[in-house]
Amino acid sequence: MTSPATPRPRRHPSPTARALDLAYLTFQRPDLRLAERFLLDFGLRTVEKSANALYMRHTGSSPFCCQIVHGAEAKFVGLAFTVATRDELDALTLVSGASDVEPLPGPGGGVRVRLTDPSGFAVEAVCGRSEVESLPRREPLRLNSPDSAARVNAPQRPPLAPPAVTKLGHVALEVSRFRDTCAWYTQHFGLIPSDVQVLPDGSPAVAFLRLDLGETPADHHTLAIVQGYKAVFGHCAYEVVDADAVAMGQRFLRDYGWRHAWGMGRHILGSQVFDYWNDPWREKHEHYSDGDLFTSDAPMGVHDVSREAMAQWGPPMPRSFTRPELSGANVRALLRSLRDSPDLTATKLLQLLIAFG
Repeated sequence: MTSPATPRPRRHPSPTARALDLAYLTFQRPDLRLAERFLLDFGLRTVEKSANALYMRHTGSSPFCCQIVHGAEAKFVGLAFTVATRDELDALTLVSGASDVEPLPGPGGGVRVRLTDPSGFAVEAVCGRSEVESLPRREPLRLNSPDSAARVNAPQRPPLAPPAVTKLGHVALEVSRFRDTCAWYTQHFGLIPSDVQVLPDGSPAVAFLRLDLGETPADHHTLAIVQGYKAVFGHCAYEVVDADAVAMGQRFLRDYGWRHAWGMGRHILGSQVFDYWNDPWREKHEHYSDGDLFTSDAPMGVHDVSREAMAQWGPPMPRSFTRPELSGANVRALLRSLRDSPDLTATKLLQLLIAFG
């Protein structure tokens, strides 16, 4: 393997702030009723809605985890991280292009700083949100095995219903400015790389970044950054209680006419049991369970990238999962990135096309 053309992500020795969780995602949609119907079938719950905004939650104590604003164009707007203190928000106001500390609109209150990452995604740092009472959900199913009779004289029949989403887990973004975008999140929010997938020349194609929670275990990744030719939303992922809930989500969403994207299967990096669904605007939402957890001292792994490296079992990743729509706008964006991006070359583009098929 030759010397990497693009440096791999690394931890920042003194980040501006340390993210505690992925607080919420923001989307713009032309039809809030349709957006709500999909998210309810997916397993989220409505918190508040108006003609211009919709707020959805999971079963945990966060006041909302998904914010939908009304607009003519359907698009992903950005993401928000929770930080611990007002001092961290004050420090983030010094980042280039950041706003002042300001009140956070929507359920739960709090304050925020608005930023923009190097790829143009809106990023908010928030603190002081009021927690809400958790919602009821079923416990994970008890499983019999050859070595353990955990369930005797006790049939289990989970109801056919949307699976209760317990947490907003992660978001995946495709970017052309891979190096700058990874470095920005490690520098300003203290994210640390869990695993990096690399191309044949050794340069990174995918970075899985997790929260640095010290000795408290954190999800394998909260943000995945993928080398692409323009900045686009990849997918978002929500945790459910177990693999039966993932499967029940597939059954329910299929019965109600939503469009499947990929699954079920188990990922290799992160180990989640997964299932992906398209919302009405063909943006992917994932149910997952049983993901890997790491403390801050776990080292970064380096792996080759390929379609086959995406899952341990399950159906092969369909080519439609990663292949962009062939359009004039996309061709123009590709040509601009080949001209302007420090991370995308014709050679790397060819390697990406081969890797993802």
